[in-house]
Amino acid sequence: MSPQKKLLIPVSTRRKAVDDFFPFNSLPVECQLHVLSFLNEFDKCSCALVCLSWSCLVRSWKLWRVADYSRRGAFHLGQEGLLVSNREFERWKSWVHHYTHHLVSRRASLLTLKASFDLGDRCNKWSELLSHLLDNIHCRDLSHLDLNWTFTLFEPLDLRVHSSSSSHQDSITKMDQVTSFQELLGKLTHSCPRISKMRLHFDWSDLSVSLLTRFQQLRILELKYFWVFKLVTPSTLQTLTKSLPNLKSLTLHILVPLRNLGISYTLESKSLEFLDVSPSRGLVFSCLNLPALRELRAKKIVRGITLDRRTRLRIQSRWPCLYHVLQQGTPKLQALNNERLLPTWREKSYGELTAILEQSCYCVQHLDSWLW
Repeated sequence: MSPQKKLLIPVSTRRKAVDDFFPFNSLPVECQLHVLSFLNEFDKCSCALVCLSWSCLVRSWKLWRVADYSRRGAFHLGQEGLLVSNREFERWKSWVHHYTHHLVSRRASLLTLKASFDLGDRCNKWSELLSHLLDNIHCRDLSHLDLNWTFTLFEPLDLRVHSSSSSHQDSITKMDQVTSFQELLGKLTHSCPRISKMRLHFDWSDLSVSLLTRFQQLRILELKYFWVFKLVTPSTLQTLTKSLPNLKSLTLHILVPLRNLGISYTLESKSLEFLDVSPSRGLVFSCLNLPALRELRAKKIVRGITLDRRTRLRIQSRWPCLYHVLQQGTPKLQALNNERLLPTWREKSYGELTAILEQSCYCVQHLDSWLW
């Protein structure tokens, strides 16, 4: 006996039923754009293939708010550090240029820009690519910048090796990186004055500090070290923090060179509420004027270089105890190294904080012997 045939439903009836169930096209355009804004780039491109109306929606600049050049999932290359071939790298470069053309053609209005390019690379000219992007999109509303300008993602190891491995060649490469970075930072000051969150390597030159202080809307700032042996002067650091009136969170990666041991720093900010200097090495504060600070993270990092007792004591005698610095300059401090402080911690002996201070204070009272 043949199976019973199902009744055929007219196409018009089916379309009407679908429209009744999911009346997406009946929503206002702004609502449709808001719904599509939750999709990633790949899904947006897939939606553009559904119908003509969706294709027009996806082309709207309002849907392209994020430019993320650091995505790894598109190539399934696994975790960072995985060796890749030259062929895979060329494929990734092709994707970068197509992605840039895609953003420019849609006149994207960016809120977030994430990238990792060696701006000193004269062959691939990543600096010119980013400049071209900023010149041809809407970026006045850009609020989040995450930029590693010292390293290119997925670059094979053999392409990173220069023709000459001398220190002179390394210095030239770093100078190219700094020059391109400063040019890009200058462009950002004019094109993207509303950046409120910034994470990038920093060279601590006078020009770069001057450019960075122009971002008056900065609320969250993380500065990683660019060159290990680059000295950050106390006046430079103080100038930077005093010039950013809306700064709430600051993370510093500073490596103080051995020749500059004994130098201590002053930090002043009326708005800063969170300070993390735990990634830094040899960063010692002589004075803090942070009336709004609520949380501090600081860690004493051992480098493995042994100093004789006389040299060590001579250096340590120049540094004040972190407890007294905090007692005088942070009236609203509530947490130190993720440990909650009692409201009366300033009124009692710092003996209660000894365990915490031994991990973060360089002074003689908290270090009987140490390695640098």
